[in-house]
Amino acid sequence: MKNPRSYITIIALMLSILSGVAQELRDGSYRFIGKIDADGTVRNESYMMIGRFRKDGTIEDRNYRMAGKIDADGTVRDRQYMMIGKVESDGTVRDRYYRMIGKVESDGTIRDASYRFIGTAKDIPPRRAAVFFFFALFQPNPFH
Repeated sequence: MKNPRSYITIIALMLSILSGVAQELRDGSYRFIGKIDADGTVRNESYMMIGRFRKDGTIEDRNYRMAGKIDADGTVRDRQYMMIGKVESDGTVRDRYYRMIGKVESDGTIRDASYRFIGTAKDIPPRRAAVFFFFALFQPNPFH
């Protein structure tokens, strides 16, 4: 498994834009690892801006370059618009070959494909959290 901390950080990127409030994310040891401001700006544990989620589903890195996009149907695309996976409405995340790679449960618990606990995204809709979990996989450490 890749670094769970980077999964959680990227999960943070797309979660709050529709809810309009800042939301915190915690890793598997419940350490604060970042937050999302109401405008979609993602901040790390030092409160430095590391990325942004736009209302149209576009994900930008800290230099405002497009890192990828999430289509309305849950399809995840990389910066070249290639399909890299799908997010199901129940929070299940699948890769481009439809293999399950993780899940965000309705209570915000984030688990990998082996059902190991890797973090929390409390009060964040599962589908939004799942988008971040998956997006971290196609681009290791995209915001660092």
